[in-house]
Amino acid sequence: MTNAVYPKAKEAMMSGDLALDTDAVVAVLVDTASYTYSTSHEFLSDIPVGERVATSATLASPTTVNGVFDSANTLFSAVTGDVSEALVLVQNSGNASTSRLIAYIDSATGLPVTPDGTNINITVNASGWFAL
Repeated sequence: MTNAVYPKAKEAMMSGDLALDTDAVVAVLVDTASYTYSTSHEFLSDIPVGERVATSATLASPTTVNGVFDSANTLFSAVTGDVSEALVLVQNSGNASTSRLIAYIDSATGLPVTPDGTNINITVNASGWFAL
């Protein structure tokens, strides 16, 4: 798999149900042992709980300029658990069944990452998280 924006997220952006620059967006480290990206996935509940290794705080300083979604770098605090091969951006509603999946990223610098109880810093690519 390569990085992808979930089709349902694109649909939500087009209908005004997802505003990347104002909605609470978080990053989730994912162990892909039992999770495979699918174009039919829409909500965080589509990723098994055991495959969600850690969740970041809300991404700071989000921007959408010229079709590119960007934010400040982010941090996962004191991470333990399984090796994480992917990162998923999520519109966080506070409820897994309504938190919309936005983008699946598995080819970023530093992935896979093996949690060892320390912080994991994520440096956003100079060209942003993704472009549409």
